[in-house]
Amino acid sequence: MAKYVALIRGIGPGDPQKTNEKLRGALQSLGLSNVQSVISSGNIVFETDEADVHTLEAVIEAAWPRLLGFTASTIVRSQTQLQKILDADPFSGVAHTEGSYQLITFLKRAAKPDFDVPYQPPGKPYIVVGHADDVVFTTTDNTIIKTSDVMTWLEKQFGKDITSRTPLTIQRIIKKMKPK
Repeated sequence: MAKYVALIRGIGPGDPQKTNEKLRGALQSLGLSNVQSVISSGNIVFETDEADVHTLEAVIEAAWPRLLGFTASTIVRSQTQLQKILDADPFSGVAHTEGSYQLITFLKRAAKPDFDVPYQPPGKPYIVVGHADDVVFTTTDNTIIKTSDVMTWLEKQFGKDITSRTPLTIQRIIKKMKPK
């Protein structure tokens, strides 16, 4: 069985329909195994024999309204895909800190930006430092501004079928995927 993570958009603590327990239960009811959550922001690790991530995404997304009463874009990535992203060191060894807040934004479908990277939108405190087919890497200088509109900007560039995680969260996900 292969290991995957469902990166569910718009999940945060506080919504009683989107608790880790309910999210895990929904995926278990779909026949996925070894279902585990990683922090409370919509990261559900699981195992399955299904190899097509697009099929997994469609099945999982269809389950949310039916089982839990909400809709949410869900992006599925394999353990191998996540490890490859981190191994590529997309932030060139710069640490994730308050002054260098890093995001890895996952795109549901591959898309090519209409700009060259690195790219800093005019007047914005963030820089697109890298891009691959279905992932974008940004760094925000949070010492300039505490609330960045980077997600809104990314949605305008790539659509709403995206979700972002910090490299630290991706490291936690990969750690959860490894055998004990």
